Amino acid sequence: MPIYEFKCNQCEKNFETLVMGSMTPECPDCNSEDLSRLLSACGFISKSSGPGGEVQTTTSAGSACGSCPSTNCSSCSVG
Repeated sequence: MPIYEFKCNQCEKNFETLVMGSMTPECPDCNSEDLSRLLSACGFISKSSGPGGEVQTTTSAGSACGSCPSTNCSSCSVG
């Protein structure tokens, strides 16, 4: 699902919201539609069996989980 991060240009709140189709998102605090879309970091963890059956874990470089200033990461449930 398309979840995007925004910053409200009126009250400066950062938030995430689901945006579908031509829907116009609004700030959950002040209801303003004057928003800036933020660039979201994408993080993932991939686990697979390696040679000999051991589990190998791979994470994305620059994952949001290690360096993201956000306090709410709905994509990986950290926060």
